Amino acid sequence: MSSRPIQIAPSVLPAEFSRLGEECKRLEDAGVDRIQWDVMDGVFVPNLTFGPDVIHACRSHVEVPFEAHLMVVNPDELIHKYVEAGCEIVIVHAEACTHLHRTLSNIRELGASPAVALNPATPASAVRHVMDLVDLVLVMTVNPGFGGQAYLETMEPKIAEVASMIELTGRDIDLEVDGGIGPATAPGSAAAGADVLVAGSALFRDPKGLAHAVEEIRTVAEAARG
Repeated sequence: MSSRPIQIAPSVLPAEFSRLGEECKRLEDAGVDRIQWDVMDGVFVPNLTFGPDVIHACRSHVEVPFEAHLMVVNPDELIHKYVEAGCEIVIVHAEACTHLHRTLSNIRELGASPAVALNPATPASAVRHVMDLVDLVLVMTVNPGFGGQAYLETMEPKIAEVASMIELTGRDIDLEVDGGIGPATAPGSAAAGADVLVAGSALFRDPKGLAHAVEEIRTVAEAARG
């Protein structure tokens, strides 16, 4: 099991879009480790969200890293724009990449950390042969495209499988989970081996505020590791 500290990477989907820069600062002040931008193209997933100009406009408001989660059908055409917008990590979907090795190598060449995501129905084996190229693997615990969905507990064995794959590499690779993460579900993901937790609705809906939500999720996840 990973001994790396639990990191909290909020999705900004539930934020107030009319003041995204301020919302990013609120998240940073609440103690998050990075901020995830869910980039949707209306094709790979139904919704449309953040273009690179929006992210660039928020970049100067905070110092925490940005990661772009590209839920798009043509990631190769867009990667450079999100790196230029200030995203230090770029996540592409294995399902969207015809030549995954080439895409991940391109991200590295552009100066960002390459990462790959797996939809719930996609087996862990889909990324087995690119583990030498990635800095992060994201296991989706919902089907992508909408915020506020229920966590799929059945993904925990896949999280554990990816964790084992990472351990075999001997490399410093993040294992991230995204979808339905909150105080009740974070322990299961962490116990399975995840060390980066993407939370959205659970953070913004906490009546005690963002800082409380961040600390609660981090605490229960750390405790679940035993």
